[in-house]
Amino acid sequence: MPKHALIVLTNNDQLGQTGKPTGFYLSEVTHVYYPLVEAGFSVELASPCGGRAPLDEGSRKLDDPENRRFVGNDALMARLDDTWPLSEIVPRDFGVVHFAGGHGVMWDFPGNPEIARVVAGVYANGGVVAAVCHGPAALVDVKLADGSYLVANHDVSAFTNAEEKEVGLSEVVPFLLQSKLEERGARVQTGPSWQSHVSVSGRLVTGQNPQSAKELALRIVDVAARLA
Repeated sequence: MPKHALIVLTNNDQLGQTGKPTGFYLSEVTHVYYPLVEAGFSVELASPCGGRAPLDEGSRKLDDPENRRFVGNDALMARLDDTWPLSEIVPRDFGVVHFAGGHGVMWDFPGNPEIARVVAGVYANGGVVAAVCHGPAALVDVKLADGSYLVANHDVSAFTNAEEKEVGLSEVVPFLLQSKLEERGARVQTGPSWQSHVSVSGRLVTGQNPQSAKELALRIVDVAARLA
């Protein structure tokens, strides 16, 4: 397995038609980035279109050590304005691809052909596909070579319908992520709202909410180590 990992972020900074800003959720990057680096992976940041990946400012919680460490690194922060476009990504070069969440992804991850190409390529090459919170929106339309949905018959965790209702955005997002995954044949595993909950199903590793990102990273590293 290549010791290279890709973290994919949204390019979308608009919360639907509300006029409110959104983006990616910081800890869903930082809590995965550092464990991957510490496990010996080189980590690239990418987005569907490349260039700027907007941070959801509501997630800039600097009492979190990993967030503070990341935000304090000027070189890392500069990379958020110059992410790789997925069109330039060669899937066989990466052993891990992780999709960070944040509400922004609900508009530019689903149905994206470059996401589908990268996910299917990494998975077909024996790599790990991971996503947390709204990040599994990247997976809802991905099909394998046999035409089946990637998530079908897999245990999957993602932001739940209950959590979406609790944040008051059930009528804002284009679809409810839990319901869409279930439509695609996933066995959605849910835990209590706002508590860490991670599902590992072969080489597919998914987490329910921001609180799940750290556990998700440990599971990614563990699965990758077994495949090495």
